Amino acid sequence: MENLSDELLIETYYKATELELNHDFIELIRIEIIRRSLSDKIKLTS
Repeated sequence: MENLSDELLIETYYKATELELNHDFIELIRIEIIRRSLSDKIKLTS
């Protein structure tokens, strides 16, 4: 995840939620978004 650009990370999050991928995978992306302080750029869903 650290190798992904911020933009690609956000795109990956949206696509993963759209495709309803594994919850654990989406949670890893979400945690990385929060770690990078990008949560204000997207609407995080639970």
